[in-house]
Amino acid sequence: MIQDISIEELRSVKQIEKWNLIDVRSPSEYQNATIPGSINIPFFNDTERREVGTLYKQVSPQAAKEKGLELISKKLPDFVKEFAKIDGEKVIFCWRGGMRSKTSATVLDLMGIKVYRLNGGYRSYRNWVVKTIQTLNWESEACVLNGHTGSGKTTILKKLASFHYPVIDLEAMANHRGSIFGQIGLKPHNQKTFDALLIEQIDKLKHTPFVLIEGESKRIGRILLPDFLLDKKERGTQFIIDVPIEERTKQIIEDYQPWKHEVACLEAFKRIKKRIHTPIANQIETDLQLGRYDSAVRLLLEYYYDPLYDYTTEQIPEDRKITIKANNIEEAYHLLKTQIDSKWSIIKSK
Repeated sequence: MIQDISIEELRSVKQIEKWNLIDVRSPSEYQNATIPGSINIPFFNDTERREVGTLYKQVSPQAAKEKGLELISKKLPDFVKEFAKIDGEKVIFCWRGGMRSKTSATVLDLMGIKVYRLNGGYRSYRNWVVKTIQTLNWESEACVLNGHTGSGKTTILKKLASFHYPVIDLEAMANHRGSIFGQIGLKPHNQKTFDALLIEQIDKLKHTPFVLIEGESKRIGRILLPDFLLDKKERGTQFIIDVPIEERTKQIIEDYQPWKHEVACLEAFKRIKKRIHTPIANQIETDLQLGRYDSAVRLLLEYYYDPLYDYTTEQIPEDRKITIKANNIEEAYHLLKTQIDSKWSIIKSK
């Protein structure tokens, strides 16, 4: 017997951790947005889905069903085998809990493979995410990492996360580094994927006394940060990471590896070229064309990114700033960790 499960039941008492979530939508739907942690075993591929959808709209629902049956019948053995490989409890879903998940569940049940079907499909999960963003009551204090571009803020956060500090890595969730060059070498996530990753991480950390985040602006590429997060960031303790420009230049070159993305770097630079004093802008462009990345990055920092950062930092009240001045990023990490450990013990003792 096929059993439906609601999104509330799925998430209750951390039950979501025990389920194998399986998205039976087409690969393009899955890549566009899915429930984090799910795997894709598509009922139809993208071409088949378009074919069935066209029949549904232009001919009739019955014609679409008949075509769907014809398509899936040819690959049922492989479809079932993929599910049989997965141990443990299985929850399947499609877009809204319709034909694809219902048919999948029926076939699997006939083959002795027990699955649950998510009532309302992916849409019910997306609705839950949106509602949670709008109604979230999250009391953890924000400890915000600020610093000039290249200060190693993301590197420091990742290292802290590896030691189980409560970190929300916004750039990783957006799959974008935040600047005009931020998507080079990456495939940025869309808003739906970002929202889901953010809410899932907050759900894991909602009982921690504080969380560490980077001092991002309202946008990371095309991603918009929710108002509740911006408000929490503004009210949090602001750590200012201060390392020499030589170290920052080296970090940026290491992160971006511009020699692998020469055309993309030049195209990105042209979008901000008019905002930089003309002789400097021409020098940066020449340096990028000739592969003189040390010079190009340093000039970009001095004449574009640093002035923007300095203006933003001036808006932070002095009583909420804690400056971490270091000779390099490794030293900055250890100094910040000392500050965090001290602050955490103070919070715990209250």
